[in-house]
Amino acid sequence: MATSMELRCWGGDWGLPSVHTESLIVLAYAKFSGANITVSPIDRTWRTLTSPVPELVCEGSTLTEPSQILAFLRKQRFNADYELTARQGADTMAYTALLEEKLRPALLHTFWVDAENYSNLTRPWFASRSPFPLNFLVPGRRSNAALSRILLTKSESPLYSITEVEGKIYSEAKECLNLLSHRLGTANYFFGNSPSSLDAFVFGFLAPLHKASLPSSPLQSHLRQLTNLTTFCDNILVNHFSSSRPASPQPVQETMDANLQKLTQLVNKESNLIEKMDDNLRSSPQHIPCRPDAKRRPDANEKSSTPA
Repeated sequence: MATSMELRCWGGDWGLPSVHTESLIVLAYAKFSGANITVSPIDRTWRTLTSPVPELVCEGSTLTEPSQILAFLRKQRFNADYELTARQGADTMAYTALLEEKLRPALLHTFWVDAENYSNLTRPWFASRSPFPLNFLVPGRRSNAALSRILLTKSESPLYSITEVEGKIYSEAKECLNLLSHRLGTANYFFGNSPSSLDAFVFGFLAPLHKASLPSSPLQSHLRQLTNLTTFCDNILVNHFSSSRPASPQPVQETMDANLQKLTQLVNKESNLIEKMDDNLRSSPQHIPCRPDAKRRPDANEKSSTPA
């Protein structure tokens, strides 16, 4: 009997199964390795604040880091790296470390620190996916955590403020993208014709940057100049996620028309009921109400019998 596995993660948008980098890594690796995972988005639940994502739940065990989750899946015989050589395995570790050190700080800054992107895209998206009153808390907390992580890992003498660090992190991120583009070349995947864990990591880091409608992002502009990387992301979406993309929301006009139709039906029912009640009242026997006269007038017989 197959082991039941549930993955809790942020939901999808922008044509992606999830907008969250770590969640995308796990989702992609599960597709590559053939692991059957039930995906449970945490959108609009209290888990948006309390639950670390991605979170894999299996037979009472809970794993939260992509590296831990991928290691667990390998133990369950879902291994996308089984054909890799020792050299390719070492390259996987090196490029994964490169992504964490050089690209992640710039991604955090792009989505969570840049004022224009945060105000127009990131904050509204995560606020709309968080229940009240967490919609006021979750985006700000994640933004503060991103800023703290950038300053903790990248601020060193003489760079101490985020403004001074910006130039450094974007320069390193562009260099990282160039290295990835050179390594991929014209191939579909980084190692041969089959995707591996490195492809899952690269996809998780690049896909949100590629697909998000960012108002201001020199890093996104640089990525789109490296067409082999954007094609790499698009091919993975088409080949592995084309049947599992999130359903597009119903158009507003259609929703309004449906609500108007329901309201019209309700009004018609009420009108018919009122007409039936009126018909019943009209067909029922009518009795003239007895109204007492203010003063009773005697008839003719009474007048004749009255003594003179």
